[in-house]
Amino acid sequence: MRNAHWVLPFLYEVFKEANIFSIQEPQLVSLLVDTLATHADGTEVMEEARIEFGEDEESRARKYLLNWVQKRLLQDLPGPEGEVIYQLSAHTEKLFQWLQSLQKRQFVGTESRFKMLFSSLRDMVEKTEDDRVVRLEELKNRRAEIDKEIKALEMGAPVEVYSNAQVQERLELFTRLCYELISDFREVEDNFKQIHRNIVEQHTRAELNKGAIIGYAFESYDSLRNSDQGKSFYAFYDFLISRAGQDDWRSLTDELMQLLSEREINADHDFLQNIKSLLLQQGRAVYDANDRMAEKLSRIITEKEIAYHRRLRQQISNIKELVFELMDDEEPVQAGIMLDQPVEIKLAMDRKLTTEQKKVAGTLKQPLASEEKIGDMERFNRLLNTSFIDKKKLWGHVETILKKRDTATLKEIIETTGLENGVAEIVAYYSFLRDKGSRVQIMKNITEHIPVNEQQTKFIEVPYLLFSK
Repeated sequence: MRNAHWVLPFLYEVFKEANIFSIQEPQLVSLLVDTLATHADGTEVMEEARIEFGEDEESRARKYLLNWVQKRLLQDLPGPEGEVIYQLSAHTEKLFQWLQSLQKRQFVGTESRFKMLFSSLRDMVEKTEDDRVVRLEELKNRRAEIDKEIKALEMGAPVEVYSNAQVQERLELFTRLCYELISDFREVEDNFKQIHRNIVEQHTRAELNKGAIIGYAFESYDSLRNSDQGKSFYAFYDFLISRAGQDDWRSLTDELMQLLSEREINADHDFLQNIKSLLLQQGRAVYDANDRMAEKLSRIITEKEIAYHRRLRQQISNIKELVFELMDDEEPVQAGIMLDQPVEIKLAMDRKLTTEQKKVAGTLKQPLASEEKIGDMERFNRLLNTSFIDKKKLWGHVETILKKRDTATLKEIIETTGLENGVAEIVAYYSFLRDKGSRVQIMKNITEHIPVNEQQTKFIEVPYLLFSK
């Protein structure tokens, strides 16, 4: 690309520096228009995007976006409300990873990486050993080392802790692995998209029937899920959405932030606090790819059923036209069968003669109207006089919390602001799925328990609700 000298910095600033994974078309066009307005003459190579001389910034911006999608720098996806959403492609993610690896680091740490390699080597050897005696001996040796360390601490030995240099080295390695993991989600998502494209290709072939297309789709999905990459992804994501995994991650992150603050170690605090939410969003994109595959499969089946019923209705109409033509014909139609002997005709629903009298229907007893009591009216009034839920106030709580972080769950919001109207207030938060659909989403197959009283003795189990900027 001859425009790479300004295209790559623009995409990096929009997506990577802001830590966002998708952006709507009007917002991206507006940012690109502002960037193009600051370009000096000769900065852009207009022939690359087929831009004509004299076009305004908005027209040029839309042509650039179309060109970037065609060159697979970006991916354009349909949003929940029909709008176009852009995100970086897997190729661009890998490119930015490579560029980040070229940056000069303050120091090159080798201790943490060697220990990680040594730990991985030991883990592979231990977890593949099927000899019970050898495995038992390894566990006993490990327990002996732990007992030795416990005994030393009980005797007053000093606790071995990492220095600031060791913490910073491991923090840099942890951050880099997180970025690589987030980028790897795009590659998994691309594999699902390839299955979608293959289904469309199979659908266009007239010689394949509906059963063959469905069989191909399920075989492709099973092969991807049972592959090494699929097993690794689903095992990781199941751990990420589990309650134990979320609680452990939250507690460890809080302890890490406190440690960095006490030792005054520079770090990207916003990124460290929102890693779990970012991973959940990327994992959710992979599951959405599965949903789109199922939707495409359903559409294929529906299209074939509609075509079948259309042909059937056409044949029925043709038969009716032939019947009407024969009715208007004056010549008798030669139809019927000549029989030599009479045939006994039995009518299954004919009414036979009988001397029995018809049974008279019994009298229906109507229940008497109940008497109204004062207690009934009081209970009815309490049912009607419910507390008013101010949704603007609830959304104000959400906005206040999102000023300090990128995402927040319903449980985190309620723990911070408290409950005034009990379960009714919790239910009111779910109305934002309709009013604020672009900023609120439900994680399927995940629930959380929210306390409904101050003593936290009563809880309600609700779907996992995630708010974002």
